[in-house]
Amino acid sequence: MENKGLLFIPDISGFTRFVTETEINHSRLIIQELLELLINANQTGLELSEVEGDAILFYKFGEMPELEELYSQVEKMFSSFHHHLQAYDSLRLCQCKACVSAINLTLKVITHYGEFTQYNVKNFTKLLGKDVIVAHQLLKNDIDQHEYWLVTKSLLQSDKPREFAKWMKWNSSGKQTEAGEIQFHYVQLGQLKNELPPLSPVQLEPARKAKMLTVSKEYDAHIITMFHGAGGFNYRHLWQEGVKKVEEFTHFLPRVGMKSRRTLESGEVIVCVSSYSFHPDRIEFSETDEKKETSTYFILEKITDHKTRLTMNLYIRKNVAGEFVFRLFKKKEVKKSMEKSLINLGRIVQDIHVATEY
Repeated sequence: MENKGLLFIPDISGFTRFVTETEINHSRLIIQELLELLINANQTGLELSEVEGDAILFYKFGEMPELEELYSQVEKMFSSFHHHLQAYDSLRLCQCKACVSAINLTLKVITHYGEFTQYNVKNFTKLLGKDVIVAHQLLKNDIDQHEYWLVTKSLLQSDKPREFAKWMKWNSSGKQTEAGEIQFHYVQLGQLKNELPPLSPVQLEPARKAKMLTVSKEYDAHIITMFHGAGGFNYRHLWQEGVKKVEEFTHFLPRVGMKSRRTLESGEVIVCVSSYSFHPDRIEFSETDEKKETSTYFILEKITDHKTRLTMNLYIRKNVAGEFVFRLFKKKEVKKSMEKSLINLGRIVQDIHVATEY
């Protein structure tokens, strides 16, 4: 038995080029974050049929929805998508091609009303019908830009859709399909990016801190290679003395403000928050414990294309008594451990191979 309903497809444009020309692992994680964000931005009771690589097939059986309600949903997803990308671009630690180019990903939304049925394959609900095919065919069209909302005539009660914002300007076009020519209207959504709320700065470190230790070492390695070795959590237990493992548990990919769980050989577990700044010749990142008592700064400085200096600075919260106790009872042992860590790192970076042309 056929049913009528809405087909709603947000599609991340640039996905194929993004995956084939950049680091596969990070591009996969970026797309995974974005797809989950789009699913979580569902505010109109859309049902999820399936994730189709770079797109999501939503549906909702029932009467034709109001266009204004649809626009509200499109606006929510589009704004959430780009706010996330802007935040990641300003906060990301990684300088690989996938992470650097993520900001260029775009989003378009196809909406169509028609007849389709559903069937189950184990735990999955699949959709079947000519209008499902039509909706997918509309993903490929002659619209030049890739930041738009497309509405087929099946969703309109008049010849032209209403404009819900001053900047909106509807265009019309059509696409020849096996079912005949499908007429549609579309509007560019780029203006919404100019209306995104500003990113809020976060105080991640002690407001007042005192430097207790500095250790430094030069390495025969590119600054990006050194960054992956020193900053990558998957390498940390291999070189930093006393560390058993480090796990990042608030995001898929490392960024400013992320939290990581550091398990020491002693069994102690410390939660740290990260900060970061990047310049091609100088990369600086820090890790501060959640109580903001201790901060470790990692400063990478480019000497030549194949030589880098790493400096580690240890800070504690500014406190006369605390500083005295550290210098008297801890400084010598901690410095020895940090110096040994830098020696260990030299062996690790020899086996790290990453693209260094950005």
